[in-house]
Amino acid sequence: MADNHESEKAVHPAAAEPTADQAASQAGTAEAPAGIGTAPPAGGAEIPAARDAEIARRDEEIARLRTELDQAKDRALRSLAELDNYRKRADRTIEEESRYALLPLVRDLLPVLDDLRRAIDSSPGGDAASLREGVELVARKFESVLAKYHCKPIDALHQPFDPNYHEALMQQPSSEFPPNTVLQVIRTGFTLHDRVVRPSQVIVSTAPP
Repeated sequence: MADNHESEKAVHPAAAEPTADQAASQAGTAEAPAGIGTAPPAGGAEIPAARDAEIARRDEEIARLRTELDQAKDRALRSLAELDNYRKRADRTIEEESRYALLPLVRDLLPVLDDLRRAIDSSPGGDAASLREGVELVARKFESVLAKYHCKPIDALHQPFDPNYHEALMQQPSSEFPPNTVLQVIRTGFTLHDRVVRPSQVIVSTAPP
């Protein structure tokens, strides 16, 4: 009987003691259900806040860039306007210089015309008639050349005195014309386009005594 009992112990040996690793594994498995529903890691709550801060920073950067772009556009528009104004001023200057380039020439030629006119006026009739006619022809031709270049005599006789076009040499009482009327032209004035080359020298009427 004793032998049979020992044989059973040999066939069915006692269960071995668990190792330390197996014990820790079993303990973790047993404790796992207790971890369900616990709080997330501490750093997870900071993610949305960091994302919002980054979005706000980018919005500020975009707003700053838009402001700088608007300022750059404004500066560019002002520069274009200034350039356009400068071009217009330059065009006007060039046009005026071209328009009045002959002004010195006209001033030099006018005394020649004055001499011709004086020769005509001082020439008596009779034998000098042909000379007078020739000089008159030269004077008319000279005036036509001046008119070709837009240099024209100022119509002053019997016109109201205008200091922009007339230079009063003296005054003379007149009952025929109202005061401040040109009674006589001593020297004819001329204009080049709309600019006075020289005023007409005139005698101006005053009220009779």
